Amino acid sequence: MIPQTDPRANYLAHRSEIDAAIAVVLDRGRFVLGEEVAAFEREFADYLQGSGMRGVEAVGVASGTDALRLALRACGVGTGDTVITVSHTAVATVSAIQQCDAKPILIDIEPSTMTMDPVELEAAIVRCKAAGARPSAVVPVHLYGHPAAIKEIAAVAAHYGLRVIEDCAQAHGASVDGRHVGTFGDAAAFSFYPTKNLGAFGDGGALVTNNHDIAERVRSLREYGWRDRFVSVEPGVNSRLDEIQAAVLRVKLPHLDAENTARRRFAGIYSEKLAHTDAALPIEVAGTCHVFHQYVIRVTHRNAARAILSKRGINTLIHYPVPIHLQPAYTGDIRMQDPLRHTEKAANEVLSLPMFPELGDERAEEVAESVARALTGDSMP
Repeated sequence: MIPQTDPRANYLAHRSEIDAAIAVVLDRGRFVLGEEVAAFEREFADYLQGSGMRGVEAVGVASGTDALRLALRACGVGTGDTVITVSHTAVATVSAIQQCDAKPILIDIEPSTMTMDPVELEAAIVRCKAAGARPSAVVPVHLYGHPAAIKEIAAVAAHYGLRVIEDCAQAHGASVDGRHVGTFGDAAAFSFYPTKNLGAFGDGGALVTNNHDIAERVRSLREYGWRDRFVSVEPGVNSRLDEIQAAVLRVKLPHLDAENTARRRFAGIYSEKLAHTDAALPIEVAGTCHVFHQYVIRVTHRNAARAILSKRGINTLIHYPVPIHLQPAYTGDIRMQDPLRHTEKAANEVLSLPMFPELGDERAEEVAESVARALTGDSMP
Protein backbone atom coordinates (compact mmCIF):
# COMPACT_ATOMS: atom_id res chain seq x y z
CA MET A 1 0.00 0.00 0.00
CA ILE A 2 1.32 3.42 -0.98
CA PRO A 3 -0.22 6.15 1.22
CA GLN A 4 -1.21 9.52 -0.14
CA THR A 5 0.82 11.15 2.62
CA ASP A 6 2.87 9.75 5.49
CA PRO A 7 3.79 12.05 8.41
CA ARG A 8 5.07 9.07 10.39
CA ALA A 9 7.75 8.48 7.75
CA ASN A 10 8.93 12.04 8.25
CA TYR A 11 9.21 11.46 11.99
CA LEU A 12 11.24 8.30 11.42
CA ALA A 13 13.56 10.19 9.05
CA HIS A 14 14.49 12.59 11.89
CA ARG A 15 13.69 10.39 14.87
CA SER A 16 16.86 10.73 16.90
CA GLU A 17 16.98 14.52 16.57
CA ILE A 18 13.29 14.89 17.36
CA ASP A 19 13.37 12.58 20.36
CA ALA A 20 16.36 14.45 21.77
CA ALA A 21 14.68 17.83 21.24
CA ILE A 22 11.49 16.68 22.96
CA ALA A 23 13.52 15.29 25.86
CA VAL A 24 15.11 18.71 26.39
CA VAL A 25 11.66 20.30 26.65
CA LEU A 26 10.45 17.66 29.08
CA ASP A 27 13.53 18.07 31.25
CA ARG A 28 13.24 21.84 31.21
CA GLY A 29 9.64 21.70 32.38
CA ARG A 30 8.24 24.71 30.53
CA PHE A 31 5.69 23.72 27.93
CA VAL A 32 4.01 26.85 26.50
CA LEU A 33 5.61 29.97 24.97
CA GLY A 34 9.10 29.30 26.23
CA GLU A 35 12.62 29.15 24.79
CA GLU A 36 11.76 26.74 21.97
CA VAL A 37 8.92 28.89 20.66
CA ALA A 38 11.05 32.05 20.76
CA ALA A 39 13.91 30.30 18.97
CA PHE A 40 11.63 28.82 16.31
CA GLU A 41 10.02 32.19 15.69
CA ARG A 42 13.46 33.72 15.04
CA GLU A 43 14.63 30.85 12.85
CA PHE A 44 11.45 30.69 10.77
CA ALA A 45 11.52 34.45 10.20
CA ASP A 46 15.19 34.25 9.17
CA TYR A 47 14.39 31.42 6.75
CA LEU A 48 11.57 33.33 5.08
CA GLN A 49 13.34 36.64 4.72
CA GLY A 50 16.49 35.12 3.20
CA SER A 51 19.42 37.35 2.38
CA GLY A 52 17.54 40.10 0.58
CA MET A 53 15.02 41.20 3.21
CA ARG A 54 15.01 42.42 6.77
CA GLY A 55 12.45 42.96 9.48
CA VAL A 56 10.36 39.79 9.05
CA GLU A 57 8.84 38.56 12.31
CA ALA A 58 7.06 35.28 13.09
CA VAL A 59 4.59 34.75 15.93
CA GLY A 60 3.71 31.19 16.90
CA VAL A 61 0.03 30.37 17.45
CA ALA A 62 -2.09 27.26 17.95
CA SER A 63 -3.07 26.56 14.32
CA GLY A 64 -2.99 27.87 10.79
CA THR A 65 -6.62 28.90 11.10
CA ASP A 66 -5.80 30.97 14.17
CA ALA A 67 -2.84 32.50 12.36
CA LEU A 68 -5.15 33.70 9.60
CA ARG A 69 -7.86 34.86 12.01
CA LEU A 70 -5.42 36.82 14.18
CA ALA A 71 -3.67 38.26 11.12
CA LEU A 72 -6.99 39.62 9.89
CA ARG A 73 -7.80 41.09 13.31
CA ALA A 74 -4.36 42.64 13.64
CA CYS A 75 -4.85 44.25 10.22
CA GLY A 76 -8.05 45.88 11.45
CA VAL A 77 -10.59 43.56 9.82
CA GLY A 78 -13.83 43.23 11.76
CA THR A 79 -17.57 43.74 11.82
CA GLY A 80 -18.90 45.40 8.66
CA ASP A 81 -15.84 44.55 6.57
CA THR A 82 -15.75 42.26 3.56
CA VAL A 83 -12.80 40.04 2.70
CA ILE A 84 -12.22 38.63 -0.76
CA THR A 85 -10.86 35.13 -1.21
CA VAL A 86 -11.41 32.01 -3.30
CA SER A 87 -13.89 29.17 -2.98
CA HIS A 88 -11.41 26.46 -4.07
CA THR A 89 -9.59 26.19 -0.78
CA ALA A 90 -9.77 24.53 2.62
CA VAL A 91 -12.75 25.54 4.75
CA ALA A 92 -10.30 27.09 7.23
CA THR A 93 -9.73 30.08 4.94
CA VAL A 94 -13.37 31.17 5.01
CA SER A 95 -13.90 30.09 8.62
CA ALA A 96 -11.13 32.43 9.77
CA ILE A 97 -12.75 35.36 7.96
CA GLN A 98 -16.13 34.68 9.54
CA GLN A 99 -14.57 34.37 13.01
CA CYS A 100 -13.58 38.03 12.62
CA ASP A 101 -17.25 38.92 12.01
CA ALA A 102 -16.32 39.90 8.47
CA LYS A 103 -18.17 38.81 5.33
CA PRO A 104 -16.31 36.64 2.81
CA ILE A 105 -16.75 37.28 -0.88
CA LEU A 106 -15.62 34.37 -3.03
CA ILE A 107 -14.17 34.76 -6.51
CA ASP A 108 -13.05 32.42 -9.26
CA ILE A 109 -9.63 30.89 -9.85
CA GLU A 110 -7.22 30.80 -12.73
CA PRO A 111 -7.76 27.34 -14.25
CA SER A 112 -4.05 26.72 -14.87
CA THR A 113 -2.85 27.18 -11.29
CA MET A 114 -6.21 26.92 -9.49
CA THR A 115 -5.27 29.99 -7.45
CA MET A 116 -6.84 33.46 -7.24
CA ASP A 117 -7.39 35.27 -10.52
CA PRO A 118 -6.21 38.91 -10.22
CA VAL A 119 -8.67 39.99 -12.92
CA GLU A 120 -11.54 38.50 -10.95
CA LEU A 121 -10.20 40.22 -7.84
CA GLU A 122 -10.33 43.67 -9.36
CA ALA A 123 -13.80 43.06 -10.76
CA ALA A 124 -15.01 41.96 -7.32
CA ILE A 125 -13.58 45.07 -5.65
CA VAL A 126 -15.28 47.34 -8.17
CA ARG A 127 -18.61 45.55 -7.69
CA CYS A 128 -18.32 45.71 -3.91
CA LYS A 129 -17.68 49.41 -3.90
CA ALA A 130 -20.52 50.04 -6.35
CA ALA A 131 -22.87 48.10 -4.06
CA GLY A 132 -21.81 50.10 -1.02
CA ALA A 133 -19.88 47.24 0.58
CA ARG A 134 -16.63 47.84 2.44
CA PRO A 135 -13.88 45.61 1.05
CA SER A 136 -10.95 45.77 3.44
CA ALA A 137 -8.72 42.79 2.72
CA VAL A 138 -7.89 40.05 0.27
CA VAL A 139 -6.71 36.54 1.19
CA PRO A 140 -4.89 34.84 -1.70
CA VAL A 141 -4.26 31.12 -1.13
CA HIS A 142 -0.96 29.61 -2.31
CA LEU A 143 -2.67 26.34 -3.08
CA TYR A 144 -1.04 22.90 -3.35
CA GLY A 145 2.40 24.50 -3.00
CA HIS A 146 2.16 26.77 -6.07
CA PRO A 147 2.26 30.52 -5.40
CA ALA A 148 -0.75 32.55 -6.36
CA ALA A 149 -0.12 35.53 -8.67
CA ILE A 150 0.87 37.44 -5.56
CA LYS A 151 2.62 40.38 -7.23
CA GLU A 152 -0.40 41.13 -9.40
CA ILE A 153 -2.79 40.55 -6.49
CA ALA A 154 -0.79 42.84 -4.21
CA ALA A 155 -0.75 45.55 -6.89
CA VAL A 156 -4.54 45.42 -7.29
CA ALA A 157 -5.03 45.47 -3.53
CA ALA A 158 -2.68 48.43 -3.10
CA HIS A 159 -4.51 50.38 -5.81
CA TYR A 160 -7.79 50.05 -3.90
CA GLY A 161 -6.35 50.32 -0.40
CA LEU A 162 -6.95 46.72 0.68
CA ARG A 163 -4.80 44.72 3.08
CA VAL A 164 -3.23 41.48 1.79
CA ILE A 165 -3.05 38.48 4.09
CA GLU A 166 -1.42 35.48 2.40
CA ASP A 167 -2.70 31.99 3.18
CA CYS A 168 0.55 30.00 3.07
CA ALA A 169 -0.72 26.85 4.78
CA GLN A 170 0.38 24.70 1.84
CA ALA A 171 3.39 26.64 0.60
CA HIS A 172 6.31 26.48 3.05
CA GLY A 173 9.38 27.35 0.99
CA ALA A 174 7.54 28.31 -2.20
CA SER A 175 8.81 31.47 -3.85
CA VAL A 176 8.29 34.06 -6.58
CA ASP A 177 11.41 35.45 -8.23
CA GLY A 178 13.48 34.02 -5.39
CA ARG A 179 11.39 35.64 -2.64
CA HIS A 180 9.46 33.39 -0.29
CA VAL A 181 5.69 33.57 -0.21
CA GLY A 182 4.52 34.99 3.06
CA THR A 183 6.65 38.11 2.63
CA PHE A 184 4.62 39.91 -0.06
CA GLY A 185 1.52 40.98 1.87
CA ASP A 186 0.80 42.86 5.07
CA ALA A 187 0.81 39.53 6.88
CA ALA A 188 0.75 35.80 6.20
CA ALA A 189 -0.56 32.67 7.90
CA PHE A 190 1.26 29.34 8.01
CA SER A 191 -0.06 26.01 9.25
CA PHE A 192 2.15 23.31 10.79
CA TYR A 193 -0.44 20.53 10.66
CA PRO A 194 1.45 17.19 10.52
CA THR A 195 0.97 16.65 6.77
CA LYS A 196 2.28 20.08 5.74
CA ASN A 197 5.68 20.53 4.10
CA LEU A 198 6.84 21.75 7.50
CA GLY A 199 4.71 19.78 9.94
CA ALA A 200 4.53 19.44 13.70
CA PHE A 201 3.10 16.53 15.69
CA GLY A 202 -0.23 18.25 16.23
CA ASP A 203 -1.80 21.58 15.43
CA GLY A 204 0.35 24.67 15.20
CA GLY A 205 0.68 27.82 13.15
CA ALA A 206 2.49 31.11 12.73
CA LEU A 207 1.68 34.66 11.76
CA VAL A 208 4.43 36.23 9.63
CA THR A 209 4.79 39.95 8.90
CA ASN A 210 7.39 42.66 8.37
CA ASN A 211 5.17 45.14 10.24
CA HIS A 212 6.26 45.24 13.87
CA ASP A 213 2.96 46.71 15.06
CA ILE A 214 1.03 43.80 13.52
CA ALA A 215 3.40 41.28 15.11
CA GLU A 216 3.07 42.91 18.52
CA ARG A 217 -0.70 42.99 18.33
CA VAL A 218 -0.83 39.27 17.47
CA ARG A 219 1.50 38.53 20.39
CA SER A 220 -1.08 40.23 22.58
CA LEU A 221 -4.15 38.72 20.91
CA ARG A 222 -2.82 35.15 21.11
CA GLU A 223 -2.77 35.40 24.91
CA TYR A 224 -6.03 37.04 26.01
CA GLY A 225 -5.06 40.51 24.81
CA TRP A 226 -2.35 40.79 27.45
CA ARG A 227 0.44 43.32 27.28
CA ASP A 228 1.22 42.84 30.96
CA ARG A 229 0.42 39.41 32.36
CA PHE A 230 -3.18 39.06 33.57
CA VAL A 231 -4.15 42.50 32.26
CA SER A 232 -6.07 42.46 28.96
CA VAL A 233 -5.92 45.65 26.92
CA GLU A 234 -8.42 44.21 24.39
CA PRO A 235 -10.40 40.99 24.03
CA GLY A 236 -8.05 38.24 22.94
CA VAL A 237 -7.96 34.46 22.66
CA ASN A 238 -5.93 31.49 23.84
CA SER A 239 -3.84 30.54 20.80
CA ARG A 240 -0.33 29.60 21.84
CA LEU A 241 2.24 27.39 20.11
CA ASP A 242 3.51 24.86 22.64
CA GLU A 243 7.16 24.09 23.33
CA ILE A 244 7.12 20.49 22.10
CA GLN A 245 5.71 21.47 18.71
CA ALA A 246 8.23 24.29 18.42
CA ALA A 247 11.07 21.90 19.26
CA VAL A 248 9.90 19.49 16.55
CA LEU A 249 9.64 22.32 14.03
CA ARG A 250 13.14 23.54 14.88
CA VAL A 251 14.51 20.08 14.04
CA LYS A 252 12.58 19.89 10.78
CA LEU A 253 13.13 23.44 9.48
CA PRO A 254 16.76 22.93 8.35
CA HIS A 255 15.57 19.96 6.25
CA LEU A 256 12.70 21.80 4.56
CA ASP A 257 14.50 22.82 1.38
CA ALA A 258 15.94 19.33 0.83
CA GLU A 259 12.53 17.77 1.38
CA ASN A 260 10.92 20.24 -1.00
CA THR A 261 13.57 19.28 -3.55
CA ALA A 262 12.56 15.64 -3.10
CA ARG A 263 8.92 16.58 -3.67
CA ARG A 264 9.89 18.40 -6.85
CA ARG A 265 11.84 15.36 -8.04
CA PHE A 266 8.84 13.06 -7.55
CA ALA A 267 6.66 15.62 -9.31
CA GLY A 268 9.07 15.49 -12.23
CA ILE A 269 8.72 11.71 -12.41
CA TYR A 270 4.95 12.00 -12.40
CA SER A 271 4.91 14.69 -15.07
CA GLU A 272 7.27 12.79 -17.36
CA LYS A 273 5.34 9.53 -17.18
CA LEU A 274 1.88 11.11 -17.38
CA ALA A 275 2.66 13.49 -20.21
CA HIS A 276 1.07 11.20 -22.80
CA THR A 277 -2.22 10.83 -20.91
CA ASP A 278 -5.26 13.09 -21.16
CA ALA A 279 -4.84 14.27 -17.55
CA ALA A 280 -4.20 17.97 -16.99
CA LEU A 281 -0.93 18.11 -15.06
CA PRO A 282 0.32 20.76 -12.62
CA ILE A 283 2.22 23.66 -14.10
CA GLU A 284 4.92 25.89 -12.67
CA VAL A 285 4.57 29.51 -13.76
CA ALA A 286 7.83 31.11 -14.87
CA GLY A 287 9.65 32.70 -11.97
CA THR A 288 7.89 30.65 -9.33
CA CYS A 289 9.05 27.69 -7.24
CA HIS A 290 6.33 25.09 -6.72
CA VAL A 291 6.95 23.01 -3.57
CA PHE A 292 4.29 20.38 -4.31
CA HIS A 293 2.49 20.08 -1.03
CA GLN A 294 0.19 18.14 -3.33
CA TYR A 295 0.67 16.84 -6.85
CA VAL A 296 -2.81 17.41 -8.28
CA ILE A 297 -3.92 16.18 -11.66
CA ARG A 298 -7.27 16.87 -13.29
CA VAL A 299 -9.20 14.04 -14.90
CA THR A 300 -12.77 13.82 -16.14
CA HIS A 301 -13.37 10.24 -14.94
CA ARG A 302 -11.85 10.78 -11.51
CA ASN A 303 -13.89 8.33 -9.48
CA ALA A 304 -13.24 5.47 -11.86
CA ALA A 305 -9.51 6.22 -11.83
CA ARG A 306 -9.48 6.38 -8.00
CA ALA A 307 -11.19 3.01 -7.77
CA ILE A 308 -8.64 1.39 -10.06
CA LEU A 309 -5.73 2.91 -8.14
CA SER A 310 -7.20 1.83 -4.81
CA LYS A 311 -7.37 -1.77 -6.03
CA ARG A 312 -3.70 -1.50 -6.91
CA GLY A 313 -2.85 -0.31 -3.40
CA ILE A 314 -2.36 3.37 -4.23
CA ASN A 315 -4.17 5.87 -2.05
CA THR A 316 -5.33 9.20 -3.45
CA LEU A 317 -7.29 12.13 -2.04
CA ILE A 318 -9.47 14.93 -3.38
CA HIS A 319 -8.49 18.46 -2.34
CA TYR A 320 -11.27 19.74 -2.43
CA PRO A 321 -14.44 17.92 -3.52
CA VAL A 322 -16.98 20.64 -2.67
CA PRO A 323 -16.26 24.36 -3.16
CA ILE A 324 -16.95 26.48 -0.08
CA HIS A 325 -19.89 28.26 -1.69
CA LEU A 326 -21.67 24.92 -2.25
CA GLN A 327 -21.14 23.50 1.25
CA PRO A 328 -24.22 23.27 3.50
CA ALA A 329 -22.69 25.30 6.32
CA TYR A 330 -22.01 28.26 4.05
CA THR A 331 -24.80 28.26 1.48
CA GLY A 332 -26.62 31.56 1.80
CA ASP A 333 -24.16 32.89 4.37
CA ILE A 334 -21.54 34.17 1.95
CA ARG A 335 -21.49 36.21 -1.21
CA MET A 336 -19.77 35.21 -4.40
CA GLN A 337 -19.07 36.69 -7.76
CA ASP A 338 -21.09 34.53 -10.18
CA PRO A 339 -20.35 32.33 -11.89
CA LEU A 340 -17.47 30.36 -10.35
CA ARG A 341 -17.27 28.03 -13.31
CA HIS A 342 -13.53 27.31 -13.08
CA THR A 343 -13.87 26.56 -9.38
CA GLU A 344 -16.76 24.15 -9.84
CA LYS A 345 -15.09 22.41 -12.77
CA ALA A 346 -11.89 21.94 -10.78
CA ALA A 347 -13.77 20.44 -7.83
CA ASN A 348 -15.15 17.75 -10.13
CA GLU A 349 -11.75 16.87 -11.61
CA VAL A 350 -8.93 17.29 -9.09
CA LEU A 351 -7.10 14.22 -7.79
CA SER A 352 -4.14 14.33 -5.40
CA LEU A 353 -1.52 11.62 -5.98
CA PRO A 354 0.83 10.32 -3.27
CA MET A 355 3.28 13.06 -2.29
CA PHE A 356 5.64 13.20 0.69
CA PRO A 357 9.43 13.51 0.99
CA GLU A 358 10.00 9.84 1.84
CA LEU A 359 8.01 8.53 -1.15
CA GLY A 360 11.15 7.61 -3.10
CA ASP A 361 11.81 7.43 -6.83
CA GLU A 362 10.83 3.77 -7.15
CA ARG A 363 7.40 4.23 -5.59
CA ALA A 364 6.87 7.48 -7.52
CA GLU A 365 7.49 5.58 -10.75
CA GLU A 366 5.11 2.82 -9.62
CA VAL A 367 2.41 5.38 -8.90
CA ALA A 368 2.93 7.15 -12.21
CA GLU A 369 2.79 3.93 -14.19
CA SER A 370 -0.37 2.82 -12.38
CA VAL A 371 -2.03 6.19 -12.94
CA ALA A 372 -1.12 6.11 -16.63
CA ARG A 373 -2.67 2.66 -16.96
CA ALA A 374 -5.77 3.68 -15.03
CA LEU A 375 -6.29 6.70 -17.25
CA THR A 376 -5.99 4.60 -20.40
CA GLY A 377 -8.53 2.09 -19.11
CA ASP A 378 -6.05 -0.66 -18.33
CA SER A 379 -6.96 -1.80 -14.83
CA MET A 380 -5.12 -5.11 -14.92
CA PRO A 381 -2.58 -5.64 -12.09
